[in-house]
This record gives sequence, structure tokens and C-alpha cells, in this order.
Amino acid sequence: MSKPMEIPLARWMEDLQGMHVTRSDMNKLIMNYLVTEGFKEAAEKFQMESGTDPEIELSSLDNKLQIREAVQGGRLEDAIAMVNDIHPELLDTNRYLFFHLQQQHLIELIRQKDIEGALTYAQSHLAEHGEENNEVLPELERTLALLAFEHPDSSPFADLLELSQRQKVASELNAAILEAENQESTPKLSHLLKLLLWSQDQLQSKKIRFPQMTDLTVGELTKPS
Repeated sequence: MSKPMEIPLARWMEDLQGMHVTRSDMNKLIMNYLVTEGFKEAAEKFQMESGTDPEIELSSLDNKLQIREAVQGGRLEDAIAMVNDIHPELLDTNRYLFFHLQQQHLIELIRQKDIEGALTYAQSHLAEHGEENNEVLPELERTLALLAFEHPDSSPFADLLELSQRQKVASELNAAILEAENQESTPKLSHLLKLLLWSQDQLQSKKIRFPQMTDLTVGELTKPS
């Protein structure tokens, strides 16, 4: 049996250093991410510091910024009202998104320990989603399971109470709004990361041992094992 091909870390790093990515291209990727995700203030600061111009008028992000802040602040009913003002048909046509917004409002009621309010809201607003689409039932059941615990933040479903859950819903809503406005809904950086993971999967499928980037949050390479 032939020995699997192995690419040492030193050689891998040498090849990477030989690839030149301009500062301008990197700045455009960063600006694209900030604009697509709706981070207006950060985009304005980055524009001043780097001289990189955004592809759209940053003032057009105001509505999306207010909606994102409402979701991240746990004010889901405010967010839904603002979405209906600027895109009245969006939540009617994207029922899965509408479910996630209402699910998040239910989570906020549970966070506030408003048990009666949570049960009433689930019956009056979320039960119909389960009837329309069986695929949402597992998500709904996980959320309602929080009610079974005196301290839901230490339950097996505590991840729903983390701030990252709000961020997830805010990003999903932001992407839907961008798509409705015929704008790019996913940052180019996300596409590049998906391409990186796909490329690593391809090398692994060919039994090639190579330095892998297993934690994208830090971008460190691990030696072939």
C-alpha cells in the first residue's frame, strides 16, 4: 500500500507566503462584510481609516441597523413592525423567517420568566407554524422545553438564551432584507471560508495529509496528523 502524500507545515507556509493578496483587496473584503452585515458605524470608521469606499450609500443602512439593534436587544415585536413597514410582504412570503422571529420573541419571554405570557404567545402565534410546516416542530419543542426548568439558563437548551442566538436571527433577517432589495445577502468573506472548508474536504477525501485550519475564529494551522 502506497504511503499517503504529506505536505509539511513549513512547505505549506512557504507556499502561502508566496501568494500575494493586496491590502486593497483585503480592505474591500472587510468593507463588504461590514456593509452586508449592516454594521454602519464600523463601516464609516473603516472608510475613514482605510480610504475604502463602500459599494452603496451607507445612509441606506439606517433602517436595517435599527432592525438589527431591535433583534439584538430582544425587542422582536419592534423589529417585526419595522420590517412590515419597509417590506410588507417579506414575512408573509418567508414563513420560516417569520417563525424564527416569533420563536425569538418566545425565548425573550422565557428569559424574562414570563411563563404565562410565553405559553399564551406560543399558543396564539407559534402553534400555526407547526401546523403549516412540520419541520419547525423540533425547534419549537426545544424552545418550549426551556419552560420545564427552574433555571433554563443551565438547562440542556441554554444555547437558545445566549446572545449568539439573537445574532443568528438578526443575520438571517438582515440577509432576507438584502435579498428583497436585490442586494448581496452573504458577505464575500463567508463564501471564501466555505471554499476553504470545501478545499480541505477535497484534500482529505484524496487521503492527503496537510496542515488544516480547524478553528476559523483564530485562523491557526495545525500540523498534519
